[in-house]
Amino acid sequence: MDDELLTKGREIQGQLWPQVRSGGGGGQFPAAKLAPDFFRYVAESAFGMIWSRPGLAMRDRSLVTVAQLAALGHSQELRAHLAGALNLGISREELVEVMMQTAVYAGVPAANEALRVAAEVLGVDE
Repeated sequence: MDDELLTKGREIQGQLWPQVRSGGGGGQFPAAKLAPDFFRYVAESAFGMIWSRPGLAMRDRSLVTVAQLAALGHSQELRAHLAGALNLGISREELVEVMMQTAVYAGVPAANEALRVAAEVLGVDE
């Protein structure tokens, strides 16, 4: 375990999800209580090691992540990353465009599910 990567990772997570800063990491939800080492690993590897790389801006990494999660149908993670994208200043219109692009390359059902999740996160009334 690498404290420098953990620090970088938690800083990035805090930019995506400001409540992480005030809540002391991922400790406020049951899965993090069940497996704290797993969530430390995620902070170190995904965020501290990959998201902190200089090759892409955080904004770009966020859009790529939203597209990948939409394509894979990972609705719960997508919900969190849509909220994170909004916290980074990515617009609702840009997120919809990502879903439109997802339909072309990952299929209409994946994009339809992603748009359903996005409508919840973005507060669109039924």
